[in-house]
Amino acid sequence: MSESLPPEAQRKIIHIDMDCFYAAVEMRDDPSLKGKPLAVGGASDRRGVISTCNYEAREFGVHSAMATAYALKLCPGLKVVSGRMSHYQDISRQIRAIFERYTDLIEPLSLDEAFLDVSDSKLFQGSATRIAEDIRRAISTELDLTASAGVAPNKFLAKICSDENKPDGICVVRPDQVTAFAAQLAVKKIPGVGKVTVARLEKHGIVTCSDVLALSKEALIVKFGSLGELLLKRAKGIDNRPLTTSWVRKSVSVEHTYAVDIEEIGGALAAVDKLFEELERRLKKHQDRTIKNQQVKLKFTDFKSTTIERSTATLDKSLFLELIPAAWDRGLGKGIRLLGLGVTFRDPVTESEENQLALF
Repeated sequence: MSESLPPEAQRKIIHIDMDCFYAAVEMRDDPSLKGKPLAVGGASDRRGVISTCNYEAREFGVHSAMATAYALKLCPGLKVVSGRMSHYQDISRQIRAIFERYTDLIEPLSLDEAFLDVSDSKLFQGSATRIAEDIRRAISTELDLTASAGVAPNKFLAKICSDENKPDGICVVRPDQVTAFAAQLAVKKIPGVGKVTVARLEKHGIVTCSDVLALSKEALIVKFGSLGELLLKRAKGIDNRPLTTSWVRKSVSVEHTYAVDIEEIGGALAAVDKLFEELERRLKKHQDRTIKNQQVKLKFTDFKSTTIERSTATLDKSLFLELIPAAWDRGLGKGIRLLGLGVTFRDPVTESEENQLALF
């Protein structure tokens, strides 16, 4: 972020989150789907999962990442349609074009959400709230879709705010409201605090951010290490992270979920050829990158996953074939429902520094 920006407390961050994006696009393109429980995802007979669903489906307990077969048990009338990723990507680019009318400081998180820093914007007399409302109006008018927005002095609070009044809503936290707003939040809303951590915190009587604030920094660090320090910052509503407007891809992978479990290791080895071809195709876009290692991922019939990797400088199919048996043994005789192959890249900055050192 440029040095000309005002102090952190005066940043103006907007988080835009499209409402049930994929499902909303399908309902827009086919009005007959409106008002009915709808999900976008894979077929139940192929062990598909739900990518997203509309609010009518959510009333039955359906949610993203849920197995399609289970979603249909919860909601027998659920209409499941296959995703049209290229179509969603096209619409996402249209949404991005709308964002660019207001600022060039944009951090996309996915196809359907992004952070915008409008701290230096002179539009609407510098009102981030009015900018957010105008963005939502443009998306509705031009694309016939709805978006929710969060407006706050930092990314942490803006993202939480965008979820407060969904769908098609907005929530604003001004700088003078940060302390009170953050204190009443449940700790489970803090990014990075998952179910295991929540359970651990609850054992210490910590459920809300106000519970965190009741403890000293020293006590939190003793109990939770570096997590304790992060909890204290977020409980105070502090988040000094600037927007990340450019990044370097760290890895490329491909994976496939099988309709029928692979029960023998020979079947897993035989599946490598097709996955390897797809991985090679995807890597053509990254020919300038240096490979650091290769990984094999297996998901067993009990849904537990394992990943095993090995260092290498070049893509080598035989290395995947060597890694699969080692990963397979971790399943203790269970079949697999998913097989994935991937590579991670060397950090270009580190690689550059190493090359410079080699010169000397």
